[in-house]
Amino acid sequence: MSEQEQAEVRLEFAKVKQEHTDFDAAINAMIAMGCDPLQIQRMKKKKLALKDRLQQLEDRIIPDIIA
Repeated sequence: MSEQEQAEVRLEFAKVKQEHTDFDAAINAMIAMGCDPLQIQRMKKKKLALKDRLQQLEDRIIPDIIA
């Protein structure tokens, strides 16, 4: 992977990580306010999808090394 590609992946990783953190804060606020449980569940599902995306990006940044 070229340096530019790696930089782009790292930038996307940072953006997705921030979005994941924002979702976490929003979910906690919704729980505290007593919002609709279905809405909270949908937010948690989106947060989980972001976590999966973070793992994919991290795998691209840190390749497996065969020992």
